[in-house]
Amino acid sequence: MVFVADGSVGVGAVRETRQDAIVINIQNAGDFVLPLDAVRDVHSGKVVLDIARLAPEVIEALRHVHDAESPEFAIADRQDGTPAGAERRH
Repeated sequence: MVFVADGSVGVGAVRETRQDAIVINIQNAGDFVLPLDAVRDVHSGKVVLDIARLAPEVIEALRHVHDAESPEFAIADRQDGTPAGAERRH
């Protein structure tokens, strides 16, 4: 699983690891190739991203990971898992 912060809700999954990059699938957005320096930490089966090192299009995708969730199954806090301070746009 991929996270924007330790202890937050997952935002996607690792699809592939490469020698110099990682491919992740962000929920509701698709696959993104990230440089390895965009990964802050890896532990306990988790990949934690370094938000400061992500491209603007990745940040935008992370702002919308919960948009397609059915309301009856949606997480309690639709901001959980999105980058801190990111305002939701509908």
